[in-house]
Amino acid sequence: MSATTFGKKAFNFYAQLELPKTLPPGITAMNPYQDSKTREYSKLFLDKFFSDNHARIFVFGINPGRFGAGITGVTFTDPVALKEFCGIPNEFTPRRELSSDFVYKFIEEWGGTTKFYLDFFLTAVCPLGFTKEGNNYNFYDDAELLSCLKPFLLQTLTSQISWGARPEAAIVFGSGKNYKIFCELNEEGGFFKKIYSLDHPRFIMQYRRRRIDEYLHKYKEVFQKAVKTAED
Repeated sequence: MSATTFGKKAFNFYAQLELPKTLPPGITAMNPYQDSKTREYSKLFLDKFFSDNHARIFVFGINPGRFGAGITGVTFTDPVALKEFCGIPNEFTPRRELSSDFVYKFIEEWGGTTKFYLDFFLTAVCPLGFTKEGNNYNFYDDAELLSCLKPFLLQTLTSQISWGARPEAAIVFGSGKNYKIFCELNEEGGFFKKIYSLDHPRFIMQYRRRRIDEYLHKYKEVFQKAVKTAED
């Protein structure tokens, strides 16, 4: 893979990520890319789907969770999805994660991984995760944590966008705090012209599972709007 490809830039970014050293008491940073196996499989994923210079629409989640990207290093991709949908067998414990389950249902509806990843890149507003008392912790759950992270968030958003983000549109998973904070960061950084939001996959799977088909349809509508916005 050429040193100038989208995938190579992404891998170098993740491999070099470091969080601010000072965090509020009781909150622990989670950097999956410090693990050699995680780096290996994330590189295999990026080599497979992003060995080009094609610009993509960025889709932002919150931050990596313990059982998805926190294991595989691939956003919204648990070990089962990495093997079954991305075609990358791996040595991780084959467990499912709610957000990943929904996202790959949608990717299949879109036409599969090859088609989806040609036009979209799944990432997060905060590219590294957190835990508190052994549980997932969102970067915005603590005002002090968010304040500590703001320079890091602006810096990493700037870096990610430089790989080849379409500036015309972005999509945010999480129609509440994640969307609000992303809009504030976007206003300060001037990253994207239009931001679309959708309910977070985990919220859908945890509280609206009986309406999955409805949400899959909504996702398809919004992703199609984002594509049209980027092309106009």
